[in-house]
Amino acid sequence: MKFGKEFASQMVPEWQEAYMDYNFLKTLLKDIHRFKQRNGPPATPGGLKRNMTLYRAFSGLISLPRHGNPITRSSSSDIESQAILVNSVSRDGSKSYETTFLMSSDDGGEYELVYFRRLDDEFNKVDKFYRAKVMEVMKEAEVLNKQMDALIAFRIKVENPPVTGFDRTVEMTRLASDIAITTAELHISTPTGARTSKRAADHMEIIEETGESSHGQSDDSNDDHDNDKKVNKNNTTEKVKPPKPLNIRAGRPAPLDVLDRVSINNTLATPRSTIKGVLNVPQQTELKFNRENLKKVENQLKRAFIEFYQKLRLLKSYCFLNTLAFSKIMKKYDKITSRNASKSYMKMVDNSYLGSSEEVTKLMERVEVTFIKHFSNANRTKGMNILRPKPKRDRHRTTFSTGFFAGCTTALVVAVILIIRAHGLLHKEGRKQYMDNLFPLYSLFGFIVLHMIMYAVNIYYWRRYRVNYSFIFGFKQGTELGYRQVLLVSFGIAVFALLTVLSNLDMEIDPKTRDYDGFTETLPLILLGVLIVLLFLPFNLLYRSSRFFFLTCLFHCIAAPLYKVTLPDFFLADQFTSQVQALRSLEFYVCYYGWGDITHRNQSCNKSGVYNTFFFIVAVIPYMSRLLQCLRRLFEEKDPMQGWNGLKYFITILAVCMRTALSLDKNNLGWKITAWMFSVTAAIVGTYWDLVHDWGLLNRKSKNRWLRDKLLVPEKKVYFIAIGLNILLRFAWLQTVLGFGLDLLHRQTMTTLVACLEIIRRGIWNFFRLENEHLNNVGKYRAFKSVPLPFNYEDEDKDE
Repeated sequence: MKFGKEFASQMVPEWQEAYMDYNFLKTLLKDIHRFKQRNGPPATPGGLKRNMTLYRAFSGLISLPRHGNPITRSSSSDIESQAILVNSVSRDGSKSYETTFLMSSDDGGEYELVYFRRLDDEFNKVDKFYRAKVMEVMKEAEVLNKQMDALIAFRIKVENPPVTGFDRTVEMTRLASDIAITTAELHISTPTGARTSKRAADHMEIIEETGESSHGQSDDSNDDHDNDKKVNKNNTTEKVKPPKPLNIRAGRPAPLDVLDRVSINNTLATPRSTIKGVLNVPQQTELKFNRENLKKVENQLKRAFIEFYQKLRLLKSYCFLNTLAFSKIMKKYDKITSRNASKSYMKMVDNSYLGSSEEVTKLMERVEVTFIKHFSNANRTKGMNILRPKPKRDRHRTTFSTGFFAGCTTALVVAVILIIRAHGLLHKEGRKQYMDNLFPLYSLFGFIVLHMIMYAVNIYYWRRYRVNYSFIFGFKQGTELGYRQVLLVSFGIAVFALLTVLSNLDMEIDPKTRDYDGFTETLPLILLGVLIVLLFLPFNLLYRSSRFFFLTCLFHCIAAPLYKVTLPDFFLADQFTSQVQALRSLEFYVCYYGWGDITHRNQSCNKSGVYNTFFFIVAVIPYMSRLLQCLRRLFEEKDPMQGWNGLKYFITILAVCMRTALSLDKNNLGWKITAWMFSVTAAIVGTYWDLVHDWGLLNRKSKNRWLRDKLLVPEKKVYFIAIGLNILLRFAWLQTVLGFGLDLLHRQTMTTLVACLEIIRRGIWNFFRLENEHLNNVGKYRAFKSVPLPFNYEDEDKDE
């Protein structure tokens, strides 16, 4: 793979704009190369320039000492042959770099001058971004330092360790000494140009627990002896005066005194906390020293350290990739122009903050030591497996199983069609009874399978266009499902559903018993029960992490607005707004198997007032959940757009109720007029919101007219096709109002087709909705989750 493609594939998607624009610099080099080819002298046959080196004096295998001052002589000759001169300048209080091209008078020098100007712009952009991000993680490291102080004090209070042979004051003094030495080492080893502000350097004390790792569990005399020595960069030992214990942590309280300035940060949103917040009931923030609270605190800090470590890994990768990219592009420049400029430029890169800063590497080491000691019981293998989870590889058996079930699904669909055709089941007397009673039961599985297939297609294209869907949804790293796994589950459900269809494809009752087989009639219920059991299965089988994530989001949707609204919650609620017919099928399961006569395929659900009432309620639940989520966000974020979005769902609720009332009383002209009015209004408002707010399209001032400035799909026609399909499928709802029923299709078939079209529309909506969300993250360089911390310092509250 060429470096350009490898460079693009390893970028942090949300930081794409902050990376060096390698492809554009390559185009500038191509311009230089084309000029050299047009105006350069003809090449000497046989490569004279290269072969002349064969006749130079042999320099020997060993460097021999020369008389005189070789350093001065070589340096003067280097200066004469230099093509560039790189200087650092200060502008607006920030340091930047400028390259002076010394050969601008040469032919084509203006092309090289443009190249170096753009190269400087790219390097300054990368260096500035990296410096800012390092400053951010340094500040976050200070916060984690305080959190760890509070955790250790909290742990001492809860566990109350024995003091026999353990002088807590002496131990804390020893740890303080180690902290000071670690800070001094960091300050000495950091280059002058790479140091952060004095405050950041002073507070980089101890994310790492260096006391035990450096000096072991020794007594105070051994500690003092160890503190007298320090290893410098040349691995030589030099004497260092031990710091005075009383002045080491000036202004910093003793570890147990930290708890006097700390309160519990109630970040976990629960229905109880939401109700208390509405009623202005003060939350309990005092510290309760018990093992349950200790475990909660440790879990929160553990997640914070894991996320912080991932930030450091991405920053280190960012630094390495950009440094390598500058090296590659300068080598290309030297090759094209036959100059030796890469050495001078890369020397500047190495001396810059990007090339010389070691804060990230040192922080990573300290985080590893701290995490292993405090959160993995000193088990390094376990701790590193959590901090650096191995990437999930696609297994061949998953691919094989997906293909196998896909083939079985195709074969069973063909078998069902051939059996219906061969036995003339479409013309049997029991056809209408079958469509009224069994078809709604089986259509539920069809809706589920179609939605999962659309989701698998979304995942495939999200990965293809580098949409970071796992970060957007908040999946735990390494547990997100790929499109192969989703297809495997969907085709597996399809196979078992089609098998039950084949087992129960009877249109006529048994002439002897005058009823249908009771066991085959319950096959849809059995299959549904198995799927529900597998969904709630607590064992670590069948993608347990994904199943529990789905159930958590589902519960949040049901309990809206009692939980804080996150993107996975309202995204799932939006999916259910396209599965109204599936929810009504679930209601039909309850009615048919609860009060129907399954052996004779008789049911009177449509005549039941309770059933018709729930027919309204079930259809409204998804839209009501989204309405309540919008109101919760309006209350918390004070964003008026959430109010308008809630109004959209309220109009849709009215339209659904009107259409439902019309379906129960088709001869009522009043219901038909109101249903038509609200349905058209809901379709127009929903289409506008989809295209403008959810997809970010229809921007007249965009450089991509009627689209948006940034597009992930290179073919613009794809967006216009998606716009047309969204409008067309949005208005497919009107079929249920205007009654464009076809005489050849049963009413249930027509309802199912419209529901399938809505699921397809939702699948298209999903891709562009997440694309727009991803581009918003890219614009704000938002690549990390914010993890709530367990402790809240009183002095920080006063500062805020």
